[in-house]
Amino acid sequence: MCEKIRCAWAGNLPIYIDYHDNEWGRPVHDDHKLFEMLVLEGMQAGLNWITVLKKREAFREAFDGFDPGKVALYKEEKIQSLLANKGIIRNRLKVNAAVTNAKAFLEVQKTCGSFDAFLWAYVDHTPVKNHWERMEDIPATTPLSDQISRDLKKRGFKFVGSTIVYAFMQATGMVNDHVKDCFVYQEE
Repeated sequence: MCEKIRCAWAGNLPIYIDYHDNEWGRPVHDDHKLFEMLVLEGMQAGLNWITVLKKREAFREAFDGFDPGKVALYKEEKIQSLLANKGIIRNRLKVNAAVTNAKAFLEVQKTCGSFDAFLWAYVDHTPVKNHWERMEDIPATTPLSDQISRDLKKRGFKFVGSTIVYAFMQATGMVNDHVKDCFVYQEE
């Protein structure tokens, strides 16, 4: 039986392989899932993605299933309980950003109909399929991630620098950055 060829970053950890094979680069249009990925990408800043993946279920529980309507209502008491939760990344700036982003997210939904409609308009509602030969060729930012980052910041979002936004775009399938010999690239 032939082994599937994957992007090198997937490595050999089952949690990474599953994420690579079933999520990363696959288009996401569900607002709850988009909010989850926005929060998780912000939480990842300065850390390895594996750290976030291993804590993902704890994050889902701690952040009420990433329901932006609930997260937007968090007060200091809830923030303190999150900062005491050893199952998640306990960084005050990142936790506060999740609450701020929930409020901004709801505002985008109100003005644009959905976060999905707002976000995917940047790529004309069609994933950008890149054609990278090697992982080293994939950029950390692009002019489009720069633009989306600026626009999100103007709308009040935090922890949405261009690098975080590009990782978010990759994770939610706005861009397909699987290398050309990866089986997922071939499927898309």
